[in-house]
This record gives sequence, C-alpha cells and structure tokens, in this order.
Amino acid sequence: MAKIALITGATAGIGEACAELFARENYNLILTGRRADRLEKLAAKLNKKYDTEVAVCAFDVRDREAVTTNFENLPAKWKKVDVLINNAGLSQGLDPIQKGDIDDWDTMIDTNIKGLLYVSRVVSNWMIKNGKGHIVNLGSIAGKEVYPNGNVYCATKHAVDALSKGMRIDLVQHGIKVTAIHPGAVETEFSEVRFHGDKERAKKVYDGFEPLVAEDIADTIFFVVSRPKHVNINELLIMPAAQATASNIVRK
Repeated sequence: MAKIALITGATAGIGEACAELFARENYNLILTGRRADRLEKLAAKLNKKYDTEVAVCAFDVRDREAVTTNFENLPAKWKKVDVLINNAGLSQGLDPIQKGDIDDWDTMIDTNIKGLLYVSRVVSNWMIKNGKGHIVNLGSIAGKEVYPNGNVYCATKHAVDALSKGMRIDLVQHGIKVTAIHPGAVETEFSEVRFHGDKERAKKVYDGFEPLVAEDIADTIFFVVSRPKHVNINELLIMPAAQATASNIVRK
C-alpha cells in the first residue's frame, strides 16, 4: 500500500516541488492551497505522470473551520497520513516595526502560526490513532535570527521553531517524528508575495548570487522522512553557498 503525504501550500514553490518528488517516489498525495485551479492542474499532471492518487482540498489555512471541515470530510483511507509537510507560509512587507502594516502582520501570524496549528491539530490526531507519522515544519533562517525590518515575519518563524520543538516533545511518546527545516534564500514566489506583486523588486533580492531553489528543499525533506525508523532529524538549517547569515550574502 502506498504511503500518503499531506502537503499544504502545494500550488507553487517548495510545496509544488515536494508534490512532484513525493509522487515520483510512489506516495499518494493530499494537496492543499488557496488556488483550486492550480491544485487541480497539478493533481492531473501528477496522476498522469506517476499514476499517483491525489486528493485536492482548496482552502486557506487561516480559516480554522475550512481546515477542519475539508480534512474530516476526506474518506477514511486518506486519514492514514504518513507525512505532513506544513509548507503553507508567507511574508508580507519589509517595514520597520513603527511603520508596519497591521493587515500584513495579521496575515503572517494567521498563516504562519495559526494555520500550521490548525492543520497539525487535525493530522497529529490521525497519526496518533495510526501509531506513526512524520511532521515536517517549514521554518526559515528568520526563525534563527532577526534581520532589519523582518520583525513580525521573524517572530512568526521563531514561533514555528518553538512549536516544532514542542511538537517533538509532545508526540515522541506516540511514535511520531517531527522535523523543522530552516532554509535561507530560496528563489520562489516568496519575495514577490512579500512585495505585494512587485516582480522587479522581488527579482533584485536574488541578484548577484545563486540562491536555493524549491527542489533543493524538497530533496532535503524527502531525505529527512526516508531515514530509518529509529532516526529522527530534529532540524536542519540550509543556506545557499553564498549566504552565511540572513543578511550576509556575497554578491558578484
């Protein structure tokens, strides 16, 4: 019987790369995201290419009722999730604290922290019932240090770091593994979302050096979840070769 991976934020970037890789490795998939059209298109592609079964759940992780309803309405066979990848997350704005947009703050807090919690609350209980599972939380270098104007985004990713450690402690007795993955600069839609669709400004973030790409993180996540049963990788910090810290990047 094929294993099942549930991936949030699967419509682009790291989530989409994970869907492709896990499908290739014979996982069946539950894919979530806000953009139903992208999810359906991705599901059809993966089914055709890898003959993988895909369940699609289109909702915003900020909506607690939508999270619960969509997941609990899945057929019983889909609730035997082996791997949960909490990938849904974003950054909004890059302003000093005194000039921050409160709507941006709410979006980041509700997505990066509360959304992760809503999903994990449901799926961790499935895993406890099944007696196994592995939760992978997407953190960030921003969860390990703070950089200028990163204030609230950094705070949310510090929360993900703390929640990952808390989950590890709470779930170890149930045979459930927990891993936090903390990437540095990854060229996805991340900066475009942060700058509210300003593609030119987003592109400049990656000028002069080779950033990570989504597939680098997907490869790492699959490595983590494919370790032997007795091995748990608690966390990994992954940076481009040109990036030493959040704000120390060698550009040419």
